[in-house]
Amino acid sequence: MNLAFAWLLALLAQSSDSRPLTTTKSVELKRPAVVRKISITVERKTGNKVERMDPAHVFDSGELVRFRFQANFPGYLYVMNHSTSGQDVLLFPKEETGVDNRIDKDREYLMPMTESGWFKMEGPAGHEVTYWVVSPVKLGGRPSAAGSETPPPPATSMIPRCDDSIFQARGDCVDVTAGPQPLKSRDEIPERLAGLVGANPRELTVTKNGMATSVLVPAGSTEPLIYTFRLAHK
Repeated sequence: MNLAFAWLLALLAQSSDSRPLTTTKSVELKRPAVVRKISITVERKTGNKVERMDPAHVFDSGELVRFRFQANFPGYLYVMNHSTSGQDVLLFPKEETGVDNRIDKDREYLMPMTESGWFKMEGPAGHEVTYWVVSPVKLGGRPSAAGSETPPPPATSMIPRCDDSIFQARGDCVDVTAGPQPLKSRDEIPERLAGLVGANPRELTVTKNGMATSVLVPAGSTEPLIYTFRLAHK
């Protein structure tokens, strides 16, 4: 090795040793928590015509209605109706609609899921109160079916009243107390749903966009939720 080449190697080694060392730190970016959202619309059938209705619309006796339901998360669905005559009827799951109550993310479902596929507004004037329990996991216990030996609770529905300002503006009879609503306490949960472990009132937000309404759950929450949808009829 000649002296010039040896000197060059030494110089390169010295230059390399004197450079500061740098390290690269891996930063994990966390995705923002997704707000769980349930969308609900009410539809009315008149002859062969099906139309979306205001969720607070006051229906006439004998009219046919149904719900269109969609969630942005997979889970399990339980639905029960409390009629204005005081009867509790389990709508889903049950033998006629299948006992598998799992729902898929972003898939639309119709309620009732029966052969006829429609509710008929009948009985005393008031609010048909439909209870919806939606859970990301299958809940322990099961709701009691209709026909239990336990007598149904007395009817507590108030007579629907038209909002005068809305009626004058567009000619529709709308009761602002109807539509989707969160439950405030566990005391409001019917006895036949009380057997579902985890079905407790949660902090929910109800929004409305045109004829559609949405129930929103705070981001990061993974607990089951329960809410009501009141259908008003004369």
